Amino acid sequence: MNIQFGVDYYPEHWPVQRWETDAKLMQAMGVQVVRMAEFSWFKMEPEEGKFNFAWLDQAIELLASYGIKSVLGTPTAAAPAWIIERNPEIQPTDPQGRRRHFGGRHHNCQSNEVYRAHVKRFVNAFAEHFAPNPNVIGWQVGNELGNSHNELCMCESCEKRFREWLEKKYGTIEELNRRWGTDFWSQGYQNFAQIQAPKLTVTGVNPSQMLDWKRFHSDLIVEYHQFQSKILRHYAPDKWITQNMMGFAETVDYFELGKDLEFSSHDQYPSMNMVREKPQYLGSEGAGQLDIIRGTKEQTFWIMEQQTTLNGWYEVSRRPRPGQIHLWAMQSVAHGADTIVFFRWRSCAFGTEQYWEGVIPHSGIPGRVYDEIKGFMHKNGTLMQEIKGLMPQSEAAIVFSYDQEYAIDIQPHHPDMKYVDHLMTYYRALYRQNIPVDLISDQSDFSRYKLLVAPLQYMMDPVLEEKYRTYVKNGGTLVLTMRTGVKDRDNICDSERPLPGGLADVVGLKVYDYDCLRQLQVKVAWDGKEYICDKWCDVITPDTAEAVACYASEYYKGTPAITVNVYGDGKAYYVGTEMTPDLADRFITEVGAELSLGETPDGVEITRRMGADKAYYFVLNHNGKEQMVNIPEGWQSYYEGQTMPMPAYGVYVYTEKVGK
Repeated sequence: MNIQFGVDYYPEHWPVQRWETDAKLMQAMGVQVVRMAEFSWFKMEPEEGKFNFAWLDQAIELLASYGIKSVLGTPTAAAPAWIIERNPEIQPTDPQGRRRHFGGRHHNCQSNEVYRAHVKRFVNAFAEHFAPNPNVIGWQVGNELGNSHNELCMCESCEKRFREWLEKKYGTIEELNRRWGTDFWSQGYQNFAQIQAPKLTVTGVNPSQMLDWKRFHSDLIVEYHQFQSKILRHYAPDKWITQNMMGFAETVDYFELGKDLEFSSHDQYPSMNMVREKPQYLGSEGAGQLDIIRGTKEQTFWIMEQQTTLNGWYEVSRRPRPGQIHLWAMQSVAHGADTIVFFRWRSCAFGTEQYWEGVIPHSGIPGRVYDEIKGFMHKNGTLMQEIKGLMPQSEAAIVFSYDQEYAIDIQPHHPDMKYVDHLMTYYRALYRQNIPVDLISDQSDFSRYKLLVAPLQYMMDPVLEEKYRTYVKNGGTLVLTMRTGVKDRDNICDSERPLPGGLADVVGLKVYDYDCLRQLQVKVAWDGKEYICDKWCDVITPDTAEAVACYASEYYKGTPAITVNVYGDGKAYYVGTEMTPDLADRFITEVGAELSLGETPDGVEITRRMGADKAYYFVLNHNGKEQMVNIPEGWQSYYEGQTMPMPAYGVYVYTEKVGK
């Protein structure tokens, strides 16, 4: 079924008498699908084994009578109070050994066998009941898996599973001791039973243990998803399964989770990024989150929760200005979303999310938000049918690695250094120059790209080294950054070679010294102009590399900050510092200017989706004022009235014939 538009609906929050009014308003708006039920376990099972699916059957059938299909979420993200009362041990334990209690959501230990038994009982009944219904087209497992848990849970059940995971990985306790470096601080183990979850210690943490804990935790969540999806597929092999991911959330490896999905979904809330975005990079944070979700399966995706209006729990965001809701939804489409499901249908009058507002307000009376989203749906339905499944076909990519993020999170070096922030330095510079970017895993095919940015390759292994080497040798342009090759995959420092380890010949340099810029910035000179860098400086000793830019202050003044090395048929750049925006822009001009879709004012992005014979270009004005944009010859306006200047928060779409 070709579905473009939907809403997240909670009929259990409203009187049955209101449901048909909602269905009529949805139909008039253009809604084709709703997601329901992901937080309604108690409503469906008020006591063990006594299931009440009748209310949801009624809602599904009523919506279907208005041409609206349903996606059902297994409601396992919020176990009901009667389960907690009977089995309090299923509640998660934090790193300080404290139990987290009922009253929010995700208040469960995903390894606990008692909890798993409750989930199995419920999901079997749920799937068996709804699988035959032709108006249920797919499933969502739980809700935002990994959300709320962070480093939870560290209970006895999780410790047991952790030990089993470690024994399977290492085989013997002697091998674990060797690869964890447990000679330090007398941390050696005699058997796996002695190993605990990395709870609060008197001081410090073993980086190798913590890295394995994060990997284990991710694997546990992936396996928990598979535990439920196996049941759903048993009863409904004809229905698809997805999961609503959360952009750069780090708790679970979305590349691994994506393997269990027919397609990925994402929850997109642009206003949560507003306070972090500088004017010249408006829209970049949201774009990056969309691109990483597209990268999880390297295919188009759904938005399962698209922001409608203001959101918040105890504090609230800014309310979107007229046109911004349409703009945000079209940014999702531009970056690869085939379906937009708006969160939520109606602002809830009670509970934690009273001010995470919806398409219609608490009063139930449609207003500006309803009208703007209705306009979006009515205007763009044909376009979205045409571009379904079409990808951007980027020529630039950034390698994203959960392993690298985990390791940097454990030892960030500088208190302000964050893996995603460092990666976004490059992403924003590419975005600013309208260079389409794929965010890919280090398992992906690099050969498809002319430009490959691999930030903070902190942990390295021979296989990945050879993959980068081959990419450059065969003509690619590779960008490596500071802290490359510091450690092996066990989070142990390379003690055999200077940095950057096995890739020294590819980048043509060595790093014998480095500086953490605590309360300090350093100048970098490039073609007579000075720029600022911060957080970190590698002190580079070139071998065959040539200096592109040099430090202009501190004791390493005059030494290279950025280098380039010819290797085989390609080039390898090395950036030894954390670049500020001006320097990052200058650098991307150096390495990728020919990949740009065109120059635009600050806050205006161009991206595209490519078909076999036609390209679709999206020009998005994230500014609150008009902007002039030079449109290339050959681009044809998709909609009438696309005249310059572009209006505030305006969206223009163009097409161009491609191929033969």
